Amino acid sequence: MRTCIGCRGADSRSALLRVVLGQGERGLAVVPDPGRRRPGRGAWLHPSVSCLDLAVRRKAFGRALRASTGPDVTAVARWVTDLTQDRPNDEHEDRKRV
Repeated sequence: MRTCIGCRGADSRSALLRVVLGQGERGLAVVPDPGRRRPGRGAWLHPSVSCLDLAVRRKAFGRALRASTGPDVTAVARWVTDLTQDRPNDEHEDRKRV
């Protein structure tokens, strides 16, 4: 079980996206790690726009990844947006469909 840095809800590793600090075009950036193999301190996030917005608004990426400055989240935002365009709704995957 891991905790989403956006909504602060606990969920399994398979339902969350791991993100790490990496080098971006303009310095430190938050990089998606869907394979969960990149080195470094990681943070977990539901792959939804709502959780991403909450994490950005709360400045949770900097705290969770122990970055001294606010890292660029463009790569994660692009990844989440691409993923949510493939799915018709913005719900967490663990919800039961009837």
